[in-house]
Amino acid sequence: MRPRPRPLKAGVTTASALSFLLLSCSQPGTVVGRGGEPLAMPNGITLHFNHRDSNRYRHPLTGKWRNGDDLEQALIAQIESAEQELLVAVQELSLPAIADALVQASQNGVKVHVVLENTYSTPWTELHPTDLPAHGRQRLHQLQTLADRNRDGTLSAEERLHGDAVAILRRGGVPTIDDTEDGSRGSGLMHHKFMVVDRRRVVTGSANFTSSGLHGDAGAPQTRGNVNHLLSIDSAELAAVFREEFEQMWGDGPSGQKDSRFGRGKESRPLQTVHHDDIRIDVLFPPHSPKDADHGLNLIGRILDTAQQTIDMALFVFSAQSLTNVLAERQDAGVGIRLLADPGFASRSFSEVLDLLGLALPDRFCKLEAGNQPLTTPIKGIGTPRLARGDKLHHKFAVIDHKTVITGSFNWSPSAAHTNDETLLVIHSPKLAAHFTREMNRLWRGAELGINARIRKKLERQRIRCGDGVERG
Repeated sequence: MRPRPRPLKAGVTTASALSFLLLSCSQPGTVVGRGGEPLAMPNGITLHFNHRDSNRYRHPLTGKWRNGDDLEQALIAQIESAEQELLVAVQELSLPAIADALVQASQNGVKVHVVLENTYSTPWTELHPTDLPAHGRQRLHQLQTLADRNRDGTLSAEERLHGDAVAILRRGGVPTIDDTEDGSRGSGLMHHKFMVVDRRRVVTGSANFTSSGLHGDAGAPQTRGNVNHLLSIDSAELAAVFREEFEQMWGDGPSGQKDSRFGRGKESRPLQTVHHDDIRIDVLFPPHSPKDADHGLNLIGRILDTAQQTIDMALFVFSAQSLTNVLAERQDAGVGIRLLADPGFASRSFSEVLDLLGLALPDRFCKLEAGNQPLTTPIKGIGTPRLARGDKLHHKFAVIDHKTVITGSFNWSPSAAHTNDETLLVIHSPKLAAHFTREMNRLWRGAELGINARIRKKLERQRIRCGDGVERG
């Protein structure tokens, strides 16, 4: 293996290098042609993107037509198709129409079980702003705005009754637990986003079941929702693998023997492989010990290391130094690399986006992350997409050599690998890969590549405050 470019020593940035970096202008990504022709889809698989430009739907909050697939209606259709069993594990569920559909399914005789993250498992009508942190108060305000259907600024009893998704589930008798059901204060994050329908279909992807995740923020008509996708696979074999993960978390359900298992308390499960037609699907359910050679980041690293031609990535969070090292080696081997990261995350001090751009940024305490290794030869195809204010790039996918897709709920971070309950899929299918590549191309059009204004301002501000910074011990 050829050695990767020698990284800069953390905390050391020469004046000339810094001046060069700060003077470098970000450049837009360009794609030749929009590739609007229909693409084949593998049998038994459907894929939705809520920002795609080849489809339109009517925004449920504004009533206006917008580009994209209606992920909420896609989820409701899956729920309504259930005849026997619906297992739902999602970090946050706050859309009343989805809760109504789950209650209706339960009343129709379908067994419905729901697992949520404990931060989002209390009905918002039971919360008070003074008891919440700033983020919680903001979320509460958004949910209240979402419930205010007539937009008069006042919540009626009827709006409160029909606007609280978790309360709807409770009133409807749908059994629900969160990650405190094991007797703890909660795992790192119950970060799954999946449903298992009738033991034969898996619905998963990057989206939480929220207005912010699918359509946009209530009261903020300029938003179009975090950029997400939803994947459905008809496979009894895959459904059995997901069902086993769900049952570990569910245990005997609410108010039972506290035999639910979350986070590192679950039985550590190795990579599992199933086959759907001629497609191989590898499934991993983190978390795993850092000492486990088969943890999620190592799996991603091994897949990236197979790249011979191209690697495309659209990521919400990227904070794993080991994967930066692999990308540097692939660049040195001549592989074409494109990475788009969420604009809000890209400029954080622990973001590997900065390392790929050859930058070291002290945190608010003027400290540099231990082991920080910005590249001496920055990768050119690194940037952020242009999004409406308030929206996030929430994908967690990669496409390798136009034939392999990495996706799921798994952010590329140590927390995802070693702490959270997550879904990580590796799907070997050129047909499916083509759809993700098209989404990457859509995001790439107009993306800002290199050191954009936001990063440049933050670098200048931190240089004034901190100098070169001091590496953490």
